[in-house]
Amino acid sequence: MLNRFGKTTVLLLVLELSALAQTVPAGTHLTVRTDSQINSGSAQVGQSFRANLTRDLVVNGKTIATAGAPAKGKVTYAKSSGRLHAPGQVTIRLTSMQLKDGKTVALSTNGFSAKGKSHTKSNVTKIGGGAAAGALIGGLAGGGKGALIGTAVGAGAGTGVAAATGKEEALIHAETAITFITTANAKAK
Repeated sequence: MLNRFGKTTVLLLVLELSALAQTVPAGTHLTVRTDSQINSGSAQVGQSFRANLTRDLVVNGKTIATAGAPAKGKVTYAKSSGRLHAPGQVTIRLTSMQLKDGKTVALSTNGFSAKGKSHTKSNVTKIGGGAAAGALIGGLAGGGKGALIGTAVGAGAGTGVAAATGKEEALIHAETAITFITTANAKAK
């Protein structure tokens, strides 16, 4: 039979092993699927989002969180797109996850960033297309001088179209699978 000291030692070892099993070590890859769309045009720093774990999280041979477990994150950077330049950008991080036992563990992870499409190709197409159309119409209406004037007018109209339709926001679509990496050990509380 164990004496009182031995029982206490065994109990402490069991508690320590249990605590280790509930620790998410730094460097752990966590893949989640987002619940809703995140748009750089409307996102605010600090805004939260929800996600779900895509596969079981196994630490030291023990499953501590199951696929489908709820997770939460937040927007850490958001910049809306300009009209003719500077596409939108958004960065998110995972902040917590529910474990198999129902406890929540606070997480520190790397960021996942998304950037909107470049404006360059779209703007060149709109402005160049407007200039070409203006030159064609001006040339038909007034010859060489008309083509020159039409080119300038068409380019101006194309620039207006590019400015009116040119926002290129960064989007993280609902149901996007994203892998985050923990940057510090995390213990359940």
